[in-house]
Order: sequence, then structure tokens, then C-alpha cells
Amino acid sequence: MKQSVVHVAVVVSDYDEAIGFYTSKLGFKLIEDTYIPEQNKRWVLVAPQNSKGVAILLAKAANPEQTRFIGNQAGGRVFLFLSTDDFWRDYNQFLANGIKFVRNPEKHVYGMAAVFEDLYGNRWDLLEHADGHYFSQKNS
Repeated sequence: MKQSVVHVAVVVSDYDEAIGFYTSKLGFKLIEDTYIPEQNKRWVLVAPQNSKGVAILLAKAANPEQTRFIGNQAGGRVFLFLSTDDFWRDYNQFLANGIKFVRNPEKHVYGMAAVFEDLYGNRWDLLEHADGHYFSQKNS
């Protein structure tokens, strides 16, 4: 049996605002933006450039219950992890793009990491895994 996680939903308040953030600020590519008339919603996927991994499904909140979770999908913990082959390149680019870091860069046994927030406040780790680590970009 072969399975994989292909999409992770991030609840957003506005499709176009979220697309703008992910493509302009984080440099992701827009993979798909399809209107689904029978559900009156859009299927919007974004992913890092040259990624072959999980794509982010930008899911617009459809009711007050979903709206409550915009920006707090993991209860204040880091929610998503963005792996890079060059931490300092991406860290400096994100700073230049106005990304808010809430935890400064630190070297850990598993690699270099810093925590930033998306446009709604969800927390992400930007990380470059140490050589030899299972998820190291240099091992792929």
C-alpha cells in the first residue's frame, strides 16, 4: 500500500488576500484556482516553488465556527513547517517581504529554525534540516 498526505487546509477569510500573501510574500506558486459553482466556493492550491510535497488548500471560512479558527488553527503552536535548502537566503527574503518572525533563528540538533506568522497569525517554522537528517533537502 502506498499513501501520502497531499493537501493541508488553511482556513482563510478571503481567497484573493491569501493568494496574494502566499505568492507575493512567501514566493509560493498558485497551482490551481477553480470555482465550484454547486458549492459556491473555490478550490485554491498553493505550494512552494519547485515543491513536490504537500500543497496548501486555501479554504475560505464558510460560517462563524470556521471563522473562529482563522489564524489559530493549532492553538498558538507552530502549525506548518517550511523546509528550505538555504535558511539564511529565505529568512532574509521573508524579512524583506515584511514577514513577521516571532522566534529568532536558532541552531538546533535537527537544523536551523525560526518561527514566523502568516497573514492571519498561524505559526510556521522556517527550517533547514542538518545534513544527514531524514528530511534534509540535501538528502533528497
